[in-house]
Amino acid sequence: MKGFLEDANYSIGLLDEGATLADVIDNCIYEHTHTGKRAFYVGDLGKLVKKNIQWQNVMAPIKPFYTVRCNSTPGVLEILGTLGIGFACSSKSEMALVQGLGISPENIIYTNPCKQASQIKYAAKAGINIMTCDSDIELKKIARNHPNAKLLLHIATEDITADEEMNMKFGTTLKNCRHLMECAKEFGVQIVGVKFHVSGSCKELQTYIHAISDARCVFDMAEEFGFKMNMLDIGGGFTGSELQLEEVNHVIRPLLDVYFPKESGIQVIAEPGCYYVSSAFTLAVNVIAKKAVDCDKLLPSGVEQARNDDEQVFTYYINDGVYGSFASKLSEKLYTNPEVHKKYKEDEPLFASSLWGPSCDELDQIVENCLLPELSVGDWLIFDNMGSGTLGEQSTFNDYQRPLIST
Repeated sequence: MKGFLEDANYSIGLLDEGATLADVIDNCIYEHTHTGKRAFYVGDLGKLVKKNIQWQNVMAPIKPFYTVRCNSTPGVLEILGTLGIGFACSSKSEMALVQGLGISPENIIYTNPCKQASQIKYAAKAGINIMTCDSDIELKKIARNHPNAKLLLHIATEDITADEEMNMKFGTTLKNCRHLMECAKEFGVQIVGVKFHVSGSCKELQTYIHAISDARCVFDMAEEFGFKMNMLDIGGGFTGSELQLEEVNHVIRPLLDVYFPKESGIQVIAEPGCYYVSSAFTLAVNVIAKKAVDCDKLLPSGVEQARNDDEQVFTYYINDGVYGSFASKLSEKLYTNPEVHKKYKEDEPLFASSLWGPSCDELDQIVENCLLPELSVGDWLIFDNMGSGTLGEQSTFNDYQRPLIST
């Protein structure tokens, strides 16, 4: 493994004996208060090791391939690579980043369902052979640009709930798998396995049962065409909760033992992303502006009003938003509540408040409604569980700087 990438926005250090993550945040806030009050992250890389131990205890021998787009912080990739974890990359930049850390091509999968021809050529040149495919158009594109590719057919999972629409958007049907195998034979492309994905928001674990059964059908189908299949990818959707991990394992283990037993030689892998990194990073943001507004203008319909009509309601603007660290807020719910860094009395009054990013855009709302003590411009707010979907390639709005990262 190579050393950490050089990055002016990134620093790493060891905690002194007895120091805590809260101490690090306190020190960073003290420094930033005197140097510009820039938003910043603090990461606990030890949590990655703990998450991997948890994975090995519950999910072994399923090998994890970390989803790089969840968090491409150099320290995260370095630690996970050292632990022997593979990497699921969705772009040329991610593949180059991982290989720059000395990760071998055999431990990298190119998972983007809609690949650019130039990036397929890059994968071929880099020796990254395993990639996913769910259509004949993608298959032909791969055949033209990467003759040594080894394909995992991405099959769609059943659309049990409305939340699972994305699983039907990408992935092919069992019926179409036969057509894809015919195309693969025609173009001389290897098919080596099957992939499926079940969203972390899916509450119906029966989806795994159907998906594993469908995968077994595809493996049987492949034998008719003479393909030697050796890999099953059960995708991502692991939230980071040990309970969810155990629930998934309880459902899939009996099926894997029957359909893909160890003696079959089939390697079972998964693509955990937020499982590893979500709880490892905390974000600190600074209040840059404040407004007092009418209660009925702030609170959405159905939300209980403030205690009395003359009680103040506040809108706060912070120095990070949906065009930065909160980008995932545009497509999903934010699963973390802000904590006030400054000390305040237990009996201090709380006010209905909303939090907005710095862009003044109507989409740049971070928290629609929460109860906070009255804050002042310059105060700090802390968001935990911010390690997933927040530390990859981001755009920034109107020259606001990206948060610094300390681990």
